[in-house]
Amino acid sequence: MSTENEGNEGNAAEAAPSVPPVPADAPQAHPEDAPPAASHPDETATRQQPVAQAPDQQPAPVPSAPDPGTAQTAAYPTNPQYAPPPPPQSAADAGWPPPPPAVPAYAQGAHGSGGGPVWGPPGGTHTPEAPRKRGAGGLVAAVVVAALVAGGIGGALGYWAADRNDDAGSTTVSASANPQDLKRDPGTVAGVAAKALPSVVTIEAQGGDGEGGTGTGFVYDKEGHILTNNHVVASAADSGQLTATFSNGKKYDAEVVGRAQGYDVAVIKLKNPPQSLAPLPLGNSDKVAVGDSTIAIGAPFGLSNTVTTGIISAKNRPVASGDGNGGSNSYMSALQTDASINPGNSGGPLLSSGGAVIGINSAIQSTGSSGQSQAGSIGLGFAIPINQATTVAQQLIKTGQPVYPVIGATVTMDEQSGGAVIAERGTGGTEAVTKDGPAAKAGLRAGDVITKFNDTVVDSGPTLIGEIWTHKPGDRVTLTYERDGKTATAEVTLGERKGDS
Repeated sequence: MSTENEGNEGNAAEAAPSVPPVPADAPQAHPEDAPPAASHPDETATRQQPVAQAPDQQPAPVPSAPDPGTAQTAAYPTNPQYAPPPPPQSAADAGWPPPPPAVPAYAQGAHGSGGGPVWGPPGGTHTPEAPRKRGAGGLVAAVVVAALVAGGIGGALGYWAADRNDDAGSTTVSASANPQDLKRDPGTVAGVAAKALPSVVTIEAQGGDGEGGTGTGFVYDKEGHILTNNHVVASAADSGQLTATFSNGKKYDAEVVGRAQGYDVAVIKLKNPPQSLAPLPLGNSDKVAVGDSTIAIGAPFGLSNTVTTGIISAKNRPVASGDGNGGSNSYMSALQTDASINPGNSGGPLLSSGGAVIGINSAIQSTGSSGQSQAGSIGLGFAIPINQATTVAQQLIKTGQPVYPVIGATVTMDEQSGGAVIAERGTGGTEAVTKDGPAAKAGLRAGDVITKFNDTVVDSGPTLIGEIWTHKPGDRVTLTYERDGKTATAEVTLGERKGDS
């Protein structure tokens, strides 16, 4: 586990040109097939198709009356072509009485040549019938025929209009330029980002020895306090220069108010803060659930104002992270997210879908790095829960130094021990269990293996420390431990330690 070390001066990543996206092929237009025409005995005399004759063939005799039980079925071409109507016929040629108004006959030619619909009067001689009573079947047939004719005319008019438009020029319709049409809803990622970005800053830290880096922070209050990670500003904490640049490009000098190495939290303050500062709203990290949507804002590899999204993929993840320079480790019971987090995102806000800060992006799991290159996101990012970070920030603003809850015992950092083992000796040869400290008062001894902290399983020393630091001095907790193969519990009231040591 490593923090996303921000020191990337001299190692600026060369941005590769983006490849423009290739639009998908436009769908090919296919004319729709014409709908089939219903046949009915009453229509035989008026909708029969003309029959082409061979040169030597005599015309077929016209029956005196159509067979009421016979209907003519027309074949329908797959892709109908619309031809102009034939020349008008004289009354003598067409017969008397005059034919009904012309309607398209959706049929192929007499010899199956697929000549398309004929626009004109139907051929053949019409023999009038004596009026007869029409039943319901005739009414239905008439309705169907009307629908087909309307469809045919509509299709023809549509084709004609499209052809006219093609000749007249482009038919592209532009989107409205009304700003209201481009307004994003507050609950969308775009809406949340638009509201949060003006309150997020890119921090540049430059130490007196030339070391430094780029990180992120966000506005904590209207007085100009900015919340970020300790490892972002550590190089410029004693002697150096800090600047904070807002999304509108305005840059302000800043100074360190206080920092906590163990929590990896720091507070800086703008020297001449603007009057328009808008602090980001703080959420409740205790109420976060696995699967909740997340939005991360930062400056990965120096690319300011970058927004990425993901979910909470785990909670209470024990994380021990270093600053990459051999400095003191920090410990957290972290929120894990798959939102893309890279070097430069450190100190930036992890937001809920509603735009409230639920964590401070601090560390990433990577597959390792070599030389001067920095590892990037593999979808495992870790954020300090905002409830814990807020408590630390208030301490730093008030006193300039952090306060840590402790149990008064030194544990090993071996992560393969199956618990947090109380060491035989403390730092510098001191007692592992502080005399009259919380652990000593609860009866704990060197060699005890702590396996649970309240209801949380403890598998290593870093896990125990991370859990302890989610509480405050004076909180009463229950420790489950093993000694000589037996399990026991102890009630411990947490003590305190001021400052980093």
